[in-house]
Amino acid sequence: MTKARYPTKAVPDRAYLVSLDLYKARKNNASESLRELHELARTAGATVVGSTTQRRPRPVSSTYIGSGKVQEVAEECRRLNANTVLLDDELTPSQQRNLEDSLGLKVIDRTALIIDIFAMGARSREGRLQVELAQMEYLLPRLAGQWNHLERLEGAIGTRGPGETQLETDRRLVRRRITKLTNDLKTVRKQRSLYRRRRRRSGIPTVALVGYTNAGKSTLMRTLSGTKTYVGDKLFATLDPLTRRVHLTKDRTILLNDTVGFIQKLPTQLVVSFRATLEELEEASLLIHVVDISHPQASIQAEIVDDTLKELGLEERPRITVLNKIDLLTDSTGEVVNSEEVARELLSHAGQPPTSICAISAETGWGLEKLRSMMAFYLENEKQD
Repeated sequence: MTKARYPTKAVPDRAYLVSLDLYKARKNNASESLRELHELARTAGATVVGSTTQRRPRPVSSTYIGSGKVQEVAEECRRLNANTVLLDDELTPSQQRNLEDSLGLKVIDRTALIIDIFAMGARSREGRLQVELAQMEYLLPRLAGQWNHLERLEGAIGTRGPGETQLETDRRLVRRRITKLTNDLKTVRKQRSLYRRRRRRSGIPTVALVGYTNAGKSTLMRTLSGTKTYVGDKLFATLDPLTRRVHLTKDRTILLNDTVGFIQKLPTQLVVSFRATLEELEEASLLIHVVDISHPQASIQAEIVDDTLKELGLEERPRITVLNKIDLLTDSTGEVVNSEEVARELLSHAGQPPTSICAISAETGWGLEKLRSMMAFYLENEKQD
């Protein structure tokens, strides 16, 4: 007798990427943002089968992209056998619903994609709480969109009872879950606050690694501390904060924190829900801003991190900008440069004074002794102040 077979694995995502080149935007870097979306899709386990960019002054309120582009995307998805469309921005609930109706495919925006990646990578209880809170806050305004079609129907028949009741029930359940998660995170925050208080009593200064995702923070943490930490060549390889004791000199020991990487268009839900993690930065005596200087968009990535630190009120915190991966820095011909002067020139417009920049290779160890000395110098000056 032949046993019935049922599919047990989810259908792999074959993703088609869509972005807007908003030429009237103050800061516009559509090509780099689309490249990041490709990396985000890869990190989430999707296979990218194609992409398109539409140049517009602003998004279309109903479908984000123009009607002609919607038709083009539908045709390309059929040709390439795509089953998922990824949008390089956060969509309104109505935009997402309208696109799904028009395309007949699953539509996911950049915010949902990043939250999903965070959900894959969160390991600690705090990390899981923070991700679920972000998911619930993202979901809440989209619940109404699932039932709005009832409001557009004429007459009362079919618009009373279960539909409206279910919407209110769903809203109440989600709000209740948000309240529970918020309270749980407050408890975690209190515990972390007590831990930080004990650290302060120890007199050991805290130094925090910050930077764009995949800039090499975890590799630097591993090299400086001599301990094993997870290092992955993908976006958001580190989600949970990690603290290690590091001996800078014979007489100077620090606690080094590795934190979640930043990215452009970082969802508001994640910034808010990961506030407990980012509080580690507020406690740091010194910030080490790690920049992947070999990246073609290194200066733009550094600027995004600077803007994020400003939003967190940390722009005045003492900081060393570390130009990492100098061993991978190449010139226009593709030859390896490995020059600190060239690295500084690439970041010259970032506004950092020369004394606060240090070029290194966290992978090979090049320049790390200089970095250790700079860190010790900054901390000694702060102690005297």
